[in-house]
Amino acid sequence: MAAHEVTFPVTDPAEILKLCAGDEVIVQGHIIGIRDRTQIRIFDQGIEPPMDLSGAFLLHTAPNVRKVGTDAEGRGQYEKLCIGTTTSARMVRFTEGLGSQYGVRAICGKGGFPDEAIEPMQRLGMVYFAIVGGAAALETTQIEEIEEVAWEELMPECLWRFRVKDFGPLTVGIDAHGSSLYRDVQAQAHKKLEEIYARL
Repeated sequence: MAAHEVTFPVTDPAEILKLCAGDEVIVQGHIIGIRDRTQIRIFDQGIEPPMDLSGAFLLHTAPNVRKVGTDAEGRGQYEKLCIGTTTSARMVRFTEGLGSQYGVRAICGKGGFPDEAIEPMQRLGMVYFAIVGGAAALETTQIEEIEEVAWEELMPECLWRFRVKDFGPLTVGIDAHGSSLYRDVQAQAHKKLEEIYARL
């Protein structure tokens, strides 16, 4: 296992190919918050996202925020209260489109992705980052500012642009080479279960 620092959005796909399942990653730059309703709007309703997702890191979240004002274009301005993550598995169906249509390079959330994410992530040069559940207080301190919010009518499941510093540490749960910690753990658990049954 190796340790890496990656700045998002990435412009060089080689940055993602350096990452292997089990590696530790600290993230700098920007991440984009996204959740179910946002992705349903993009893929099921066919509405183009108002933020550039090329090279992006997407965080599965619906943050707790406070509105503090409105900018010159009438868009809300928000401060962070608590920005945690939500379970990723139910959003796995959007993986292919995020990579092939929009060039997303990383997805992060709780609980991991099922095996159906492995092939498209390998083919499209994407990774899934695992984050510790319940670590919202720490995550919030690593988000320096909410820079932009789009689709406010979906609140809190908007598109959020966060500027981050030293976000993590994260673990590469699925890499762009076809390896998955989640698949490996399941295989080990099944093997152990078979051994236990054999002794009964």
